[in-house]
Amino acid sequence: MKIKTAAFEVSAPDLRSCPKWALPEFALIGRSNVGKSSLLNLLTERRELAKVSDTPGKTKLINFFVINGAWSLVDLPGYGYAEVGRQRRLEFNEAVANFLSGRRNLRCVFVLIDSRLPPQPIDLEFLRWLEGVGVPFALIFTKTDKQSASQGQTNIDAFIQATREWRAERPDVLAISSKTGAGRTDILNYISSVLARHNRTSG
Repeated sequence: MKIKTAAFEVSAPDLRSCPKWALPEFALIGRSNVGKSSLLNLLTERRELAKVSDTPGKTKLINFFVINGAWSLVDLPGYGYAEVGRQRRLEFNEAVANFLSGRRNLRCVFVLIDSRLPPQPIDLEFLRWLEGVGVPFALIFTKTDKQSASQGQTNIDAFIQATREWRAERPDVLAISSKTGAGRTDILNYISSVLARHNRTSG
């Protein structure tokens, strides 16, 4: 897939305010400061499309970007940095939960995981919730250039093993370095395959 155009469309505070369109959507979410904005800029090859910040919790709205006039990337507020009320089952805001569980044209949620860390309970809890509401997802392990390949793979393997406590099927796994660009093509190919699969089933 070649991205020819990428443009910010709108920010929405809740599900009701989201665009009324039929564009297939791919959402990006993860713990705050995991690299969502950097990934979005890398995928679109637009350095300033999404604002990158060192401050956790900077993204507070649901941000929509239209790609090639045909589908949308959705940048969601990160979880785990709460200026909103905490609940035991979730540590991300209600608007995001409503979007993920109620958005009919959402094709896949890319859950970003920091490859430098051992499995984090908040990531696993979030994935278990996603599984419970039946939302298709894939894992993207970020910051792969920040440690050795062997250490990164050890952390990825440990994370996959942890998901087996509640999920029999291995989740789809991708990896990215926003610094080197490694993994960009794999993610775009994955998006292409999801779009093609949906077109076949809906056609």
